[in-house]
Amino acid sequence: MPNTKIHFSLSERKLYLRLLDVLLPILSFYVISLVTEYQYFNFKNPQILTWSISLSIYVLFFGEIFEMYNLKVASDKYLTLRSTVLTVLFATIFYVFTPYYSPLLPQNRLQILYFFGVILISILCNRFIYIQFIFSPRFLKNILIIAEEAEIEKILACEQHQEINMIKCYVSDENIKNDTLKFIDIQHANIAELVKEYAINEIIVSSTNSALITKKINNQLIAIFEKGLNIKSVDSFIENETFRVSENKLTHNFYSYFTFSKSQENNVYMSFHRILDIGISLLGIVTLVFLVPFVVLGNLAGNWGGLFYTQNRVGKRGKEFKIIKFRSMVTNAEEHGAVWAKKNDMRVTKFGRLLRKSRIDEIPQFINVLKGDMSLIGPRPERPEFVQQLEQDLPYYAMRHVIKPGLTGWAQVMHPYASTVKDQQDKLMYDLYYIKERNLLMDFKIIVKTISTVLFFRGT
Repeated sequence: MPNTKIHFSLSERKLYLRLLDVLLPILSFYVISLVTEYQYFNFKNPQILTWSISLSIYVLFFGEIFEMYNLKVASDKYLTLRSTVLTVLFATIFYVFTPYYSPLLPQNRLQILYFFGVILISILCNRFIYIQFIFSPRFLKNILIIAEEAEIEKILACEQHQEINMIKCYVSDENIKNDTLKFIDIQHANIAELVKEYAINEIIVSSTNSALITKKINNQLIAIFEKGLNIKSVDSFIENETFRVSENKLTHNFYSYFTFSKSQENNVYMSFHRILDIGISLLGIVTLVFLVPFVVLGNLAGNWGGLFYTQNRVGKRGKEFKIIKFRSMVTNAEEHGAVWAKKNDMRVTKFGRLLRKSRIDEIPQFINVLKGDMSLIGPRPERPEFVQQLEQDLPYYAMRHVIKPGLTGWAQVMHPYASTVKDQQDKLMYDLYYIKERNLLMDFKIIVKTISTVLFFRGT
């Protein structure tokens, strides 16, 4: 495979997928209208622009929910087929039943089936072309690392969860004995030659070992940077790839790097956030009322004991409050003291497992959101017993209490259930990232990912 300096970044790939998912169906309908008498999506109608925009919105919205723009899903044929069918099915259903923004239902209902088929086939063509040609090692980003062993290992661990880059070689003072990567000793490295030989698109340099970046290496990097090649630190790379704060930042210099999101000081954003909390929590409480009879029956059949349970949790600025949930564990689950819940926890009842997988056990917390103890989005509230321990074990853990805890959150959708201090540290990195970057777009992403979690039963 010849080296190339042409590559598609993560954002460019997502833009490509979104753009073609919208344009190809509309273009297909246009071609069909030229050669057939298809009437449902008629380009001669003056409302065609409104119809096209609403169709695009539905496709993009349900595409987000069913993970069409998750690049790991987009690179897998089976997952792509599943996500595309679900996206097109729901987009079609919602489109058909919103006639103000879409054509009136045709007398010949088969035209709806044709409508579904055209969208499905056109999007699948786009996706399979992407898998075959765009998602190709030829178009991946080629990376050179200049760092010490520990940082290289972190980057490699990060790359195991990404399918967008190719690490070609690394420059260091020690060989990490990786058979797939070329090692170049820092004393003999010629960065310009490596960039040319491996068609490097990006260089990642050490964040912790300043001694590794000697004057000789630094001069070479400056010359390369002047030519427009992207150079970033290990910490910046990890944060950009994983969407969480790098652990290396948790030092006494943390405050020179970490700042609250500007949204934190934006009264419009904060007001909108509270209005959203109230509106969604009212809908959630209505849902709760309808669900209670069914949960009561399930509780009687396989979850003997109280229907609800309350528990002390730590909220904003360390203030404690009582969280409300449907009970999913046996009644004496903590007779020997507080214990972290974990995946496949034996204390969870059979019916409780269903409640957790579907996240139904969380619905009573809309009462907490309405009261103002919690928000719809934020770090998940933890128990006081665990908070005391975690604040001793993890520096800066208390910083997650600067905002209201949430019913769902960035850490909640990005990381599995935390049952150890290490898991809690990983989730803390995501929580701090949210506090640092929070905005309306990120809140929307969290809501969409939460819906995906519920629909695909990824609860714990």
